[in-house]
Amino acid sequence: MSSEKQAEEAIVSSLNETMEHEEEDQGDNSIFSVKSLLWHGGSVYDAWFSCASNQVAQVLLTLPYSFSQMGMLSGIILQVFYGVLGSWTAYLISVLYIEYRTRKEKENVSFKNHVIQWFEVLDGLLGPYWKAIGLAFNCTFLLFGSVIQLIACASNIYYINDKLDKRTWTYIFGACCATTVFIPSFHNYRIWSFLGLGMTTYTAWYLTIAALVHGQVEGVTHQGPTKLVLYFTGATNILYTFGGHAVTVEIMHAMWKPQKFKYIYLLATLYVFTLTIPSASAVYWAFGDQLLNHSNAFSLLPHSAWRDAAVILMLIHQFITFGFACTPLYFVWEKVVGMHDTKSICLRAVSRLPVVIPIWFLAIIFPFFGPINSAVGSLLVSFTVYIIPALAHTLTYKSASARKNAAEKLPCFLPSWTAIYAVNTAIMIWVFVVGFGLGGWASMTNFIKQVDTFGLFAKCYQCPPSPSSKHH
Repeated sequence: MSSEKQAEEAIVSSLNETMEHEEEDQGDNSIFSVKSLLWHGGSVYDAWFSCASNQVAQVLLTLPYSFSQMGMLSGIILQVFYGVLGSWTAYLISVLYIEYRTRKEKENVSFKNHVIQWFEVLDGLLGPYWKAIGLAFNCTFLLFGSVIQLIACASNIYYINDKLDKRTWTYIFGACCATTVFIPSFHNYRIWSFLGLGMTTYTAWYLTIAALVHGQVEGVTHQGPTKLVLYFTGATNILYTFGGHAVTVEIMHAMWKPQKFKYIYLLATLYVFTLTIPSASAVYWAFGDQLLNHSNAFSLLPHSAWRDAAVILMLIHQFITFGFACTPLYFVWEKVVGMHDTKSICLRAVSRLPVVIPIWFLAIIFPFFGPINSAVGSLLVSFTVYIIPALAHTLTYKSASARKNAAEKLPCFLPSWTAIYAVNTAIMIWVFVVGFGLGGWASMTNFIKQVDTFGLFAKCYQCPPSPSSKHH
């Protein structure tokens, strides 16, 4: 029997036990109950919806801003390039998860009431130092990923109701997003993932159609790229866009058959291309260099019921994405305080609340919607979802015995270990030099400029001056 077949049988056996355990807890023998239909997902389709829904949220509104920084051609090429890179490293993460879980299953380790996370995979395959590295980068990225969703909520609602400033809206939405502590795991995002992707799809096509109907503004110019600092700031925002697989392991663990995940992220990315490329291109075509001072695409589109609908749908979707980014942090915190095995949803929810407080605080300190995406992309995403998975995969299979006993076969499109090592090395070098090096320099330069211009704790970032302030 092949090692891959053994891996599949070991995982399926474990999952069957887990599912039987859950069915006993639920006390409901109806597989097709409404609760299961809406609340308890674990199929390939659930994973696809989770990946596609989580991959593009508020960043959809900042991509036209990135196009203005780097030009349309570069924007489209880099979207495709980083989309492919992101799909490859997500594939590597899925392979490492299967390898880790297979080894643990052979040791008769049970994962009932325990969610496997990326840092645990690194620990099991490469040791405690890798666990520390994975934990530090992944948690910091997810922390700021949650911060960005909160900032986006305040930025978007302002275009419907500007009676309150963006800081006040951040307070309000921080309280709303804190309710995600009641969602136990990624199993329970079935209906939310489906609705979230529908909301993103509507918003993307609203941006595309509204920009085309509006037409080009008078005297529109498309001069980008004009400065290296702007070019690489835009590039790192795109790197951030397709680096949303920091929650890959948790999504896989929620699947009934996680070994089927391998190509799901790529399929999700292909769909996301149909949302990001047309919308960013159309808005940039219509407004051109005006976008350099408007990081949120909603700010330039005329007020209408269609725009209000898009804003509201994006707000709901950002609530969902906040939950996606925060749930792995909840798991980590539960394990720290010893509440991860607790069956009571209410007790787990209370124990999770301290995670939300620093997110809330950071969103108030750094309300720079747009520039913060690039900073997070260059400093955190570059390592978390590109460099670390590629290096971890290379080191896990560096020995001949590890390659021979690998739980997963080589992909049919790259059936050579030498070729895989070459691809991994190329990704590490490219992302380190271009993403972290040049991208870090550019994004931090731009970020510092925002701090100097607007200050920390900015009350209303990039808001138009009020009539009363004009008179003074």
